[in-house]
Amino acid sequence: MDQFIKGTYTVGITGASGAQYGIKLVNQLLLESYQVHLVITEAAWQVFDLELQLDVGNRERLIDDLFNKNRHLLCYHSLRDYSAPIASGSYKNDGMVIIPCSMGTLSSIAHASSNNLLERTADVMLKEKRKLIIVPRETPLNELHLENMLRLAKMGVTILPAMPGFYQQPKNLEDLINFVVGKVLDNLDVDHSLFTRWGEQQ
Repeated sequence: MDQFIKGTYTVGITGASGAQYGIKLVNQLLLESYQVHLVITEAAWQVFDLELQLDVGNRERLIDDLFNKNRHLLCYHSLRDYSAPIASGSYKNDGMVIIPCSMGTLSSIAHASSNNLLERTADVMLKEKRKLIIVPRETPLNELHLENMLRLAKMGVTILPAMPGFYQQPKNLEDLINFVVGKVLDNLDVDHSLFTRWGEQQ
């Protein structure tokens, strides 16, 4: 019998630095029995290669290796797969997270360009007034970056920068990643224990 599915989310991973955030989020959602539709940009695949030193020659096999927990709940879509269910507002999609989000992708979403499946799905979230969380990873920010973020925030988008907190006394890189991913999960109302909350006993 199929495992109970708690809900459905789309996760987009773009070419901004910090692909680890997206990988961790997908694995946590799968672990908690959520169905995940995953879209990865071409620039993100380059980040997989350069930052994580992963072999991206066989993408399907790499997807299987990275997301092997509840793999049956993961639906991977190419950027040009406009027949994917997430491209339509009639599909029941609880929300979308773009993590990390490049400034180029953010700009396209802010201006409804819909140049690929990731951007189209984000546009669907906006028009259907569903949850959209964007995790930008860029510094410093110029005026256009800030204007695009403000434009989306006024439309109800949650702008959640990849800014890890240090009050939980992180011991390693994974602790820093867990903090940001945990904040995303909090905004999705998904239970987790990725970090120690303020006021909780260490």
